[in-house]
Order: sequence, then structure tokens, then C-alpha cells
Amino acid sequence: MSVHVPLGPLLEPAFHIGTVPTTWAELLGFATGAVNVWLVVRQNILNWPIGIANVILLGLVFLDGGLYADAGLQVVYVALQLYGWWVWLYGGEGRDALPVRRTRRAEWAGLVAAGAAGTALLTWALSEWTDSTVPFWDALTTSISLMATYGQSRKLLESWWLWITADLVYIPLYLYKDLKLTGVLYVIFLALCVSGLLAWRRDLRSRPADAAAAAA
Repeated sequence: MSVHVPLGPLLEPAFHIGTVPTTWAELLGFATGAVNVWLVVRQNILNWPIGIANVILLGLVFLDGGLYADAGLQVVYVALQLYGWWVWLYGGEGRDALPVRRTRRAEWAGLVAAGAAGTALLTWALSEWTDSTVPFWDALTTSISLMATYGQSRKLLESWWLWITADLVYIPLYLYKDLKLTGVLYVIFLALCVSGLLAWRRDLRSRPADAAAAAA
């Protein structure tokens, strides 16, 4: 599939991996994605503007590669990135004071219900209205990623487990779709997510009063 947009030059090949071309959008998405996750691990608020650039670039890559749910997901991501940016700024007691906390049972119930419904709906829509060759996996990763992004915006520790789960599906999916550089990026994402999980867990344990309040 070819995408005809004003940003079309970003879909021109930057180099080839074997016979498979890697576009400028995929290359820049690789770079901004790695920086974005590294900043999230460090709880640096600059992750949000970098993340917005990243999802726009990857949206082009996914649309060009026929991953329509993932492409549409990037539009939703922009809104969630803006929401997360605002929450990290003003959601705690003072600027930049939003603490890491555990996910409450009611939040888990809402996230799982929304994720299951989203996966079912997107699988049906992709099967009926697109030529997607991977409708279920595209829908599943889309739903899990939305759950994880919401959790990240609230600094929920378990959002890292959701990202790890999504990455374990994304890596073979992108390799199957010949998005080799993006597949490599998600291997890096997976390692950074494990690092993020450990870093946020240490941060949570350093604030026992906050942890007790969140668990209540």
C-alpha cells in the first residue's frame, strides 16, 4: 500500500536491510521512540512531546504497512500524550509531583473490560472493512497499548507489564510485516520496559506512605 500525503518524502527509503527498504519515517520513529521510552523510565516530562513526534512518525509507517489499527492508534495516542503531559504537570501535589502508584482493583476491572471490548470491536472492523492480514493481532496490540498509555499517564506501576506484553506481540508482528527496524526498536523497547518496571518499583518502595495510601 502506498500512502499519498504531504509528508510523503518521509516514506522514501533511507536505506535497505537486505532487499527490504527502511523509510525515513521508520528511522526517525526508531530514534524518537528509543529516546521517548528512556525518558519515561526516568520520569522525565519531556517524554510527552518526544512521544507525540514518535507516534506521528510511526502512524505513517503503520499506515504504509497495512497495520490500520496501529495507524489509527497513533491518532488516539496524540490525545493521550497531551493528557499524560497535563497530568504529569498538574496531577500531583504541585508541579511534577505525580507519584508512582499501584493499579487499584477497580482500575484493573475497567482496563480489562475496555481492552477486551476494544479488541473484539477492532478485530471485527479490520476483518470487515480493511485488507489487513493480521486483524486480531493488530487489534490486540492496539487495545493493550491504549491500556498501557492510560496507565503511564497516571504513573501506574503495572503499565510497564502491559507494555511488556504488547512488545512481546509487536516484535514478531513487525518482523512478519517486514518492518525490521521497527521490530528491532521494539526489542529495545522491551528491554527499556523491564528497566522502567524496576526503576518505578524502586521509586514506589522508597515512598512507603504513598504505597500504603494507594493500596487502600
